[in-house]
Amino acid sequence: MQLVLASGSPRRKELLALLGLSFDICTSEFPEHPVMGWSPLEQAKHFAREKARAVARVRPGDLILGSDTVIELDGQLLGKPLDLADARTMLGRLAGRGHQVHTGVAVCCHELGIDRVEAATTHVTMKTDIDDAYDLYVASREPLGKAGAYAIQGLGGEFVERIEGDYTTVVGLPLKLVADLLRSVGYPIPVDIEELYRRKPYPNWSGFAV
Repeated sequence: MQLVLASGSPRRKELLALLGLSFDICTSEFPEHPVMGWSPLEQAKHFAREKARAVARVRPGDLILGSDTVIELDGQLLGKPLDLADARTMLGRLAGRGHQVHTGVAVCCHELGIDRVEAATTHVTMKTDIDDAYDLYVASREPLGKAGAYAIQGLGGEFVERIEGDYTTVVGLPLKLVADLLRSVGYPIPVDIEELYRRKPYPNWSGFAV
């Protein structure tokens, strides 16, 4: 049974590789349309599960890993910016405030009847708004395609004051949760997870002690 990552995200590919696993990549075509009345946490789990299910339908004998990350601010879902102007607006809304990052993780295998989903949440507090710094950041185009318009593992890490929870949840793939889910369905993890978290071998990870 081959492990398959249902995502084209280079960040998720890099994080999953830290677990020492061999895996294929098959991008899910599931459209991420929010469901009215659902909480951001429910949306993240729903998106992760449906991404995994979409790939499992074409690879029924493999174990599919799906994931999705959303931002919650004041109880509302904050998605990816539509353009640079929208990214600047999002950053202004987050500045000096706390928000939650929810990442859903699902594992699915049609032939074995596996269909599970969990989620991890990390609280992120941003530094106060510095207009020039935010304008330069938006000009870098890094915010595009990022939930909440920032990348903690990149230049956007400079705007994060502190986090409470798992750093890898904010990047987009909570590795402890992934390892627990894979083990729960009988898929072995060759690395020492606790040692991995002590080493923090990913950009900016060591800058966030939690």
